[in-house]
Amino acid sequence: MNIGELARRAGVTASTIRFYERAGLLKTVERRANGYRVYPPEAALTLELIATAQKAGFSLDEIRALIPSDLLNWEHDALITALRRKVADIEALQDRLAQSKAQLVAIIEDIDAKPDDVDCAANARRVLRRIVGVKDDHPAPAASEVKRISKTTIGKTTIGKTERRPAARG
Repeated sequence: MNIGELARRAGVTASTIRFYERAGLLKTVERRANGYRVYPPEAALTLELIATAQKAGFSLDEIRALIPSDLLNWEHDALITALRRKVADIEALQDRLAQSKAQLVAIIEDIDAKPDDVDCAANARRVLRRIVGVKDDHPAPAASEVKRISKTTIGKTTIGKTERRPAARG
């Protein structure tokens, strides 16, 4: 079959097929006298395997290492090892995502728990202090109370200290 027919069967573009060929994922095929590529029927299966493996999270390098040149001669142990490793990777990713979700839900709940007598800026400072682990017994100064430290002050011992100044009067 020619590249156009293979592309239609596999649901990919001809340029994708050429890319996979250059990348060593698809066997280089013979060309007819007119220069057209001629693909065997198993090329469609190989393209489907590549697409399925990519959807499962395998990189092209991993796929290249797994897919045998002859689809009838799979290396059983290597395939099972790679599949188990990918399952473990997915489980680790799920754990990280669950932790991230829990942190975001906690932040949302903390923001929503804004006391009625606190404005949004003060609530933001309250939530940020909790995120970074600062206790509430020393409230952070408002932005208008913080004196900017100039570049010439960087070498002095005031680095890391918060200097307060009275809030500007409106």
